[in-house]
Amino acid sequence: MEEPLFSHTPVLLNECIEGLEVRDGLTYVDCTTGGGGHSFEIARRLGKTGRLICLDRDADALCAARKRLSPFLDKITFVHVNFSEISSVLDEYRINNLGGVLMDLGCSAFQQTEASRGFSYVKDAPLDMRMNREDTLTARDVVNDYPPERLLKIIDAYGEERFASAIVTAIVRRRESKPIETTSELSDIVCSAIPKKIRATGHHPAKKTFQAIRIEVNRELDAISPAIRGAADKLVPGGKIVIISFQSGEDKIVKSVFSELENPCVCPRDFPVCVCGRKPVLQIETRKPILPSEKELETNPRSRSAKLRIAKKKPLSPTEERGEPK
Repeated sequence: MEEPLFSHTPVLLNECIEGLEVRDGLTYVDCTTGGGGHSFEIARRLGKTGRLICLDRDADALCAARKRLSPFLDKITFVHVNFSEISSVLDEYRINNLGGVLMDLGCSAFQQTEASRGFSYVKDAPLDMRMNREDTLTARDVVNDYPPERLLKIIDAYGEERFASAIVTAIVRRRESKPIETTSELSDIVCSAIPKKIRATGHHPAKKTFQAIRIEVNRELDAISPAIRGAADKLVPGGKIVIISFQSGEDKIVKSVFSELENPCVCPRDFPVCVCGRKPVLQIETRKPILPSEKELETNPRSRSAKLRIAKKKPLSPTEERGEPK
């Protein structure tokens, strides 16, 4: 077996696999395949007739995953697409036995490792950060062309950076003299805007700003809701949706959509019975998110901010199973 292009440790791997409850005869989708770490363990459990569909908007990541998953290629279909389009993909491949969906949100280890992609604040490269190289918007465009007010909103909301105002001021001051072209330039500018005593503690000073710009470039939050809704619609009764988030904005969307699909009724609370006709689609299995164990935190620092939420497609009622009219 040929070595993959890189190696990494999938976050919350055991918890994800247990949550999916992979069964033979069903189809599973890894919406954010990356290097294929989670997909490898799903594929190992597919049995004789199970199937795995690997989605990723990053063509390079799919190439790496194909190498890693080479023992199981007869069971896997690779699709270069944004996971927000999961419903269309399932229609295209005529999938009517969807047993589970995995989403590992955020930036993949593949993208972080490959310095030339411009995601890293510790490796110099042109400012890019596109997960799909066919997209047109780059980090360079965001940093140099966005109005200060919009840049501030992005870094504050997506990065949860308390020094966002100072950082934007420093960026605007620098770009007035010349464009900011590289990750090292941007990292240095961000670091210069953060007080020295803060720079000496915790994570890298540029981490939150780079995260915010990456989320904006790739419109990452926009994909989550349609992906969950599309998956929930296609799942067989009892099928699972398993989602890892790393940022509070991601987790907030996952929690909100899960809640809406579990309790979709919009009738006023004082109505004695539901008249809107909206029926529950999902059952939430994790009222509180599953967090990494102390052991995982020690061996895989990337897992530190991870939160895992799981929901199950609502089983059919006895009447629905018998095909009787409601």
